[in-house]
Amino acid sequence: MKKFTFLSLAVFFLLTLTSCDAIGTIFKAGMWWGFILVAAVIALIIWLFTRGRNS
Repeated sequence: MKKFTFLSLAVFFLLTLTSCDAIGTIFKAGMWWGFILVAAVIALIIWLFTRGRNS
């Protein structure tokens, strides 16, 4: 009977906890920050190259 109680509690917690949603949200936010940082680095490199040619 003790094993059945532990198993039922484990199944209950696995079905009710939504940690995968939290992880997914964190990765989505990280992906957008990655896009923004890559765009900023590319813009900085282009700006440095164009600034160097004018001098």
